[in-house]
Amino acid sequence: MYISKLASTSKANILQALEARRAELAAQGMDIINLSAGTPDRPPAEHVMRAIADACPDPANYRYTLIEPPALINAVQSWYNTRYGVGINPDEMLSLYGSQEGFAHIFHVLCDPGDLVIIGSPGYPVFFFGPLMAGAKVYKTPLSHENGFLIDFDLIPPDIAHRARVIIASYPSNPLGAVAGLDFYERLIAFAKKYDITVIHDNAYSEIVHDGPPGGSFLAIPGAKDVGVEFNSLSKTYNLTGLRISFALGNNQIIGAFRKLRSNIDYGLSSLDHAAAIAALTGSQDTVEQNRIAYRERRNAFCSSLSKIGWDVPMTPATMFTWFPMPIQGMPSEDFCLDLLEKAGVICVPGSSFGEGGEGWLRFALIQPPARLEEAARRIGEYLAMKR
Repeated sequence: MYISKLASTSKANILQALEARRAELAAQGMDIINLSAGTPDRPPAEHVMRAIADACPDPANYRYTLIEPPALINAVQSWYNTRYGVGINPDEMLSLYGSQEGFAHIFHVLCDPGDLVIIGSPGYPVFFFGPLMAGAKVYKTPLSHENGFLIDFDLIPPDIAHRARVIIASYPSNPLGAVAGLDFYERLIAFAKKYDITVIHDNAYSEIVHDGPPGGSFLAIPGAKDVGVEFNSLSKTYNLTGLRISFALGNNQIIGAFRKLRSNIDYGLSSLDHAAAIAALTGSQDTVEQNRIAYRERRNAFCSSLSKIGWDVPMTPATMFTWFPMPIQGMPSEDFCLDLLEKAGVICVPGSSFGEGGEGWLRFALIQPPARLEEAARRIGEYLAMKR
């Protein structure tokens, strides 16, 4: 039986391997502190869960939706205007089954086979895989710690820029936790206009900035809608990862083409998703602020505890993740993660799973309360002591 080259050469996500081993060790009675997948441990707001519960008994809510209801469009418009000062027209938004699904399909709209996509490395895995699914090629530009993990446009060769169809930017970024300022987005838009490149900006973590004010929107920068779109997700902002609710917003030509393509592969989010999204966007935003405070406290507790054991780690400025250089040199990051799980019962994600540029780094998800993170740091300290 023939299996495509894409499927044959693709590696399974490392999270699956870590989870499989976690389940085996847990079955043997080992206490595991799981800091791998970025799924919030904090609950959704009560009013959001109540909205879903109220929608469940209505049989009409189990049919195809096909298009966004006016209440959802109004909720997104109001939220973007209040939060970012950005006006969104109905033809400038499209709901998605999570941003990851959006990245898996949007390159079928923006690229033909053989076209080029510029991606920062390290980066979130679907940024690399999405273009490959559409038959496009990727050019990886390095994101360095010295440059704040920002794209350095001067490092992109002009011949690459002239060939590229799309550039992906993601700030605040997963896994890096980096934050971009106004000047970066102005340079990004100027770069895109100079070379006629479409921008996709992933904005899943604007509400989880630890140091300074919450993040903004790429679309708030003059000229942004001329060159691109932004993905924004309810998953981490409102603790709704399992419902898969996200939006593509921006350039109406791109949104229109994306809507037409998607009409051939899905029939819209469920009405239960709509109910959750409307309640989250229009209701009290207390949960958003509480999340921000909680992740900041966790970041501080974890980083401080690791520093006490002698691992000098940076204070990751944003997101629900921390991004650290490895404490052991010369050991592949994947080997380190598997060994740490076996010996210390702590799970983190190897930097190599985010592209070659991530080798030598580790990502920890702040999905445990401070006391549990401090315990993880203690175990890591004992593990490192055995290795020295």
